[in-house]
Amino acid sequence: MTPGLRRRTTCWKTMTVIIAIACAGAQSPVIAASPASKELDSVPMVTIPAGEFLMGNPEGKGRADEWPQRSVYLDAFAIDQVEVTNERYMAFVTTTGHRNPPNPYATGPLFSVKGIEQLPVVQTTWYDAKAYCAWAKKRLPTEAEWEKAARGTDGRVFPWGNEPATSKRANFDREWEEEKTLYPVGSLPGGDSPYGVKDMAGNAREWVSDWYDPEYYKHAPKMNPKGPDKQGVVRSIRGGSWHSPVADITTSARGRGGFALQTHGTGFRCARSADGP
Repeated sequence: MTPGLRRRTTCWKTMTVIIAIACAGAQSPVIAASPASKELDSVPMVTIPAGEFLMGNPEGKGRADEWPQRSVYLDAFAIDQVEVTNERYMAFVTTTGHRNPPNPYATGPLFSVKGIEQLPVVQTTWYDAKAYCAWAKKRLPTEAEWEKAARGTDGRVFPWGNEPATSKRANFDREWEEEKTLYPVGSLPGGDSPYGVKDMAGNAREWVSDWYDPEYYKHAPKMNPKGPDKQGVVRSIRGGSWHSPVADITTSARGRGGFALQTHGTGFRCARSADGP
């Protein structure tokens, strides 16, 4: 992380999150574990300061469900710096008795496979992801939160900027190779977002909290959008996976899946609001 990313911005008073930013200004995360979940899930979280950012794409660029591009305001929040790993998810399963996800690497339980501890957990349903985040005293991020954490405020195409996607920046457009397919979380620093959030393009797609609506951007509120109020059929997924083409790993690309969807390429990360989960 560069020195500029360590400056503090935007005052945020809260007893439940020790991540604070002072003096509104540039994109400047402060990374720390959340004390409310320290013993359960001590992964570093990155503060995303309050303010506006460009969400979506101008009409004619990207896909129609990304239109129109608009300025969206979000309150400050924190998001996991990396995707939830097999190691962290197994701690949740062991503690709560929650069901094991299917093992994509071999027969038998996921516990039995060695060397995958720091790979992102996959084969989790939306309900599994929601349950994990609740256990960790967090929640799934909204689509808007996920996109701001991935692209910053300047409407960039990829988390790292507008330069082409390469294998040093993202794990994408590959075939399945068992344990060699997914990369350990945080292992491609060249793909970091402006806030220092990692793996937001490729590796594992990520569940978010919103119902998916292809028309939502046309009528969504401009302050803290949380997805359609009306119950839908599928939930939104962001970020693309190890198998995704380059068009699906952009910061604006939207995916979707049913609640029971379990794939080799879908995982998640958690978020927290300033005043709690």
